[in-house]
Amino acid sequence: MHNRFGLKDALVLVVLLGVVLSLWLAMFQKDRQWTEVQRMSQRLSEIESSLGRLQAGSDAAGIGERLGRIESALASGVRVAGSAGSTGSAASSGLGGRDESWARPGVPVIWGEPWGWVNDPRKQPGFVEGGEFCESMEGQPPKILPFLSQDVYGRRVSDRVCEPLGDYDPADLSKFRGVLAEAWQMDPAGLWLRVKINPRARFSDGQPVTAEDVRFTFMDFINNPQIDAARVRATTDMIANVSVLGDLVAEFTFKESNYSNRDAAMNNYVLPKHFYGALTPAQINKATGLLMGSGPFRVASLDPERQWAPPEDVVLVRNERYWGAHRPTLERLRFKVIRDELSRLTAYRNGEADMTTPLAPQFVRVSKEPGWDQANQSFNWINMRSGYSFIAWQCGPRNGKLTPFADRRVRLAMTHALDRERMVREVWEGTGVVATQPANPVSPAADPTIKPWPYDLDRARALLAEAGWTDRNGDKVIENERGDPFTFEFTYATGGEVAERIARYVQGQAALVGIRCTLNAVDWSIYADLLQSRNFDSIVLSWQANAPESDPSQIYHSKSIKDQGDNFVQWANPEADRLIDAGRRETDAAKRMAIWHELHRLIHQEQPYTFVRIQPWLRFVKRGIGNVQAYPKGLEVPEFCRVGAVPAPPG
Repeated sequence: MHNRFGLKDALVLVVLLGVVLSLWLAMFQKDRQWTEVQRMSQRLSEIESSLGRLQAGSDAAGIGERLGRIESALASGVRVAGSAGSTGSAASSGLGGRDESWARPGVPVIWGEPWGWVNDPRKQPGFVEGGEFCESMEGQPPKILPFLSQDVYGRRVSDRVCEPLGDYDPADLSKFRGVLAEAWQMDPAGLWLRVKINPRARFSDGQPVTAEDVRFTFMDFINNPQIDAARVRATTDMIANVSVLGDLVAEFTFKESNYSNRDAAMNNYVLPKHFYGALTPAQINKATGLLMGSGPFRVASLDPERQWAPPEDVVLVRNERYWGAHRPTLERLRFKVIRDELSRLTAYRNGEADMTTPLAPQFVRVSKEPGWDQANQSFNWINMRSGYSFIAWQCGPRNGKLTPFADRRVRLAMTHALDRERMVREVWEGTGVVATQPANPVSPAADPTIKPWPYDLDRARALLAEAGWTDRNGDKVIENERGDPFTFEFTYATGGEVAERIARYVQGQAALVGIRCTLNAVDWSIYADLLQSRNFDSIVLSWQANAPESDPSQIYHSKSIKDQGDNFVQWANPEADRLIDAGRRETDAAKRMAIWHELHRLIHQEQPYTFVRIQPWLRFVKRGIGNVQAYPKGLEVPEFCRVGAVPAPPG
């Protein structure tokens, strides 16, 4: 019997040779990858050592960028171009070899433009690495915790420490860029959003930012009714769930299609679970300075026994572990509270602060001083965050009893009794314009057909009489049918020339229509308590926007009355609720703007607020601070730098 090498044997041999060759190629590829990883790791160690030896200087910033690129490559995995072991396909890798295996098939993936400087501070004439930047603030934040801070001052601090998944481009508000997220998908029907976290993202203690941190932030922190975060709960209530699909992949599901779903999910801070999850709700609510995030700056101490508390200056230090494309050039940020406006300007003149927000009268007067521009920069512009000032009328009960402002006619009468054009001229020296509605005039949500209610004392008196308020005993004070005189308390913050002028003006105008107004000056630090307890008749305040289009639900929907929400005037109007709900569901921008215009016309008729003035941003900044840009979004402090002697502009 002869052995024969047949076709079957040949096929088996070919298969075996193919397997052996494949194994050899795979081993060769792994060796190449391992060699590459070792080379990059060695280079990373060399750069870290160099950074440790370097003193502050521009070279350190350049090395930091190279370090970031190497960290990114190591975190994402090393790929040897053109190798036999490359994985993925057009469906899984996407354009340019990007891995999209995490994504839902059939839905486009948005690879957001990575966050970074719009203008490089190192290119500024006279650039100096390091140093401190000090901003004087008008009000004292009672705490600086994310989502629990109730005012703009706490937000100024937390914005430097915490980061969202995405944000609006400072120079172009039509662009939405990735911050912690490097890519995302949005359901065409608007019912889910999947995000891929940048593998380089780290919190300030070096721990990675994960999908579980995203889930914790929304489901366990914001939506925990035991945590005092009612304000942000009102603007994220459309989020039904957050699922963890992998270490770096999270998916939001929404209760319904809503125009603001993406912003609600991606434009709120992501908090570290390993830090805040170790605290009880009571500890979180009681804390004042336990602020931790992934941003370019951090608080110096996160020890609960040594945390920041008012009235200390808030001091942030540069996050040397910052994972982003550009580490700040400034070493420290200091926030110094000086409530008195004259003292604040004096401190700025004396060099105790690098930036201050002057009153409008101060800005107009001081910016014209001879030689002012030689040492100072003056900024006056409308941006996304330009808000509106208003007088809020308590439409609901105060301490169990309705105020006179529960009647729409009374609220409208108060608006007619105030000459707001005169207020802009005399209180704010002509800076700004009269506000008519709850929208920045540069926002498409603003209805240009709405005109300010005119100053008309006769109309004010007629509306009050229609509401049952007349002078029944000839004492020049109007009374209701029971004979109760019309008296109310006007609350404003202490330490301010503008607030004092407003209060005195309101008091005087009220007297002209037979109303007694008593003034209640309180410290800014207790404003939040008054709003949450609804313990006021009327109060002067302002709102600022955080996005080009604001969700009115937070302020004007009746559901925001409960749980210490921001409808602190307790204005409940079924038609307003209907319009807000319809507008939030409408994803067609043109149709949504029509709904918002209708809502604003209703608010104009109802006057839960007397809208007083659109507020431009006013800033004085020392010329020792460079790269200060008046962006459409506001100011980008992480881009600031210190500069040496630089010639001031002529004239």
